[in-house]
Amino acid sequence: MPSEFSGKHVTVAGLGVSGVPAAKVLHGLGAHVTVVNDGDDERARTQAAELEPLGVTVRLGDGDTLPEGTELIVTAPGWKPTKPLFTAAGQAGVPVWGDVELAWRLRGLDGRKPAPWLAVTGTNGKTTTVQMLASILKAAGLRTAAVGNIGVSLLDAVTGEEEYDVLAVELSSYQLHWAPSLRAHSAAVLNLAPDHLDWHGSMEAYAADKGRIYEGNQIACVYNVADKATEDLVRAADVEEGCRAIGFTLGTPGPSQLGVVEGLLVDRAFVEDRHKNAQELAEVSDVNPPAPHNIANALAAAGLARAFGVSAAAVRDGLRAFTPDAHRIAHVADVDGVAYVDDSKATNTHATEASLAAYESIVWIAGGLAKGATFDELVTGAAKRLRGAVLIGADRALIREALARHAPEVPVVDLDRTDTGAMLQAVQEARRLARPGDTVLLAPACASMDMFTNYNQRGDAFAQAVRELGA
Repeated sequence: MPSEFSGKHVTVAGLGVSGVPAAKVLHGLGAHVTVVNDGDDERARTQAAELEPLGVTVRLGDGDTLPEGTELIVTAPGWKPTKPLFTAAGQAGVPVWGDVELAWRLRGLDGRKPAPWLAVTGTNGKTTTVQMLASILKAAGLRTAAVGNIGVSLLDAVTGEEEYDVLAVELSSYQLHWAPSLRAHSAAVLNLAPDHLDWHGSMEAYAADKGRIYEGNQIACVYNVADKATEDLVRAADVEEGCRAIGFTLGTPGPSQLGVVEGLLVDRAFVEDRHKNAQELAEVSDVNPPAPHNIANALAAAGLARAFGVSAAAVRDGLRAFTPDAHRIAHVADVDGVAYVDDSKATNTHATEASLAAYESIVWIAGGLAKGATFDELVTGAAKRLRGAVLIGADRALIREALARHAPEVPVVDLDRTDTGAMLQAVQEARRLARPGDTVLLAPACASMDMFTNYNQRGDAFAQAVRELGA
C-alpha cells in the first residue's frame, strides 16, 4: 500500500461520475476518505449508501466547508475554483487535484508499465476525435480505450485489471485546470472558441487551461492550422526536447502537417523527407460523416496516431470502422426530397457554425439556453445558406434578433412555447419552409435544459418528429 495515501485524510469534492470512483480508489489505497457534496437528492443518497459501508464518510448538502484534518482534496472537474471549499483549502495550504491528476499519479502503481496517453481537448469535436483515435489504434492491433471526459473513468482504466498499450484520452478545460502534473505522449487542441467563461472567468483563462494539455509533451503537439490560437498554445508550452509541432488543415498540407489533397487525407509530418514526400492515409469518403469539421477531427486523430507510430493502413481502416455517436450531425431520414439532420450536440455557436458550413441550403432549427452567447457572427456567416429558420426555447429571441439584423430576408418561425411538444411543431414548420434538395438541420447553438433533460433527449424528440412526417 503506497505511503503517499495510506493513512492520509483525503476529501473528495462531489459525487457523480468521477467522485464515486475516486472515493473507492482512495479508500482502497488506505486513505481516510470524506466525501462532501452540494446536493442531497435521491441520487446523492443512493451513491452515499454505496460508499458508507466501505468506511467512507459522506456529507451531503454541504460542499463548501473544508473537513477538519484534510490533507488533500480530489475534486469533481465541474466544481468552480471560486468555491469556498477551495478558498479554505488555499488558506490552509491543502493541495487540490482533479480525478485526472489522481489517475495520472496512480499510473504504474501496481508495477505494470504505464500506458502512454494520447490526449485531446478543444471547444468542439473532442469526443468524436477521441473515438476516431481509439478506432485507429485498435485497427493497428493495440490494446486501447477511449477514456476521460467521454464518460469512461480514467481511474478505472489506470487501476483496473485490464492492461493497455496506449489510452485515447478526452480532457475538458475543467479537468485540465485541476491536472497540473499531466504529461502526455502527444496531445491535440482541436479549436478554441468562447465557452464556459462563467467557470473560467475569462477567455484568456479558458485558453490557458486548454493549453495545459501541451505541457511536457514528448513527441507531438497537434494544432489546427486554421485556428491560430491553438498554434499559439503550442508555442507557449514547455515541452520535452525534440517534441514537434504538427498542424492539420483542410487544405494542402505543408511540411510537418496533415491535410487534404484531391479527396485524400495525406501526411507530410511523419514521413521521410517531409519537404518532398507525402503519405496517403485515407480517402475523404472514409470519414463518417465527411463534413468539413469532421474531416478536421479525422486529421487530428490521424496526427496523434501517427505520432505513436501507427501505419497509414491502420489510419484508413480505423476511420472506416468508426461510427459516430448519436446526435452528432446524424442523418435521420429523407422526406419528400428533404434531408433531416440531427446535430443536437451543437450546443454552442462554434459547433453550430461547423454544422451549418456542411450544407448548402438549410432550414435551421435553433434555440434553447444561450449561456451568455451572442449570435451575430454565426448568423452573418450562415446567412447565404439559410432557406428559413424555426426558433424554439427560452432564449430564441436572441437568435431572432440576430437574424433580423443580418439576414432579414430569411423567413423565421418563432414558436412561443417551451414544452417538449414544441419539437414536433418545429419539424412541421421546417417541412413547410423546405424545398427538395434542402436540409432541415437541428443545430441549436444552445443548451437544451430549458425544454429537455439533455441534448440526447432533444435529438431523440427531433428524430421522432421526423419519423412522424414520413409515417
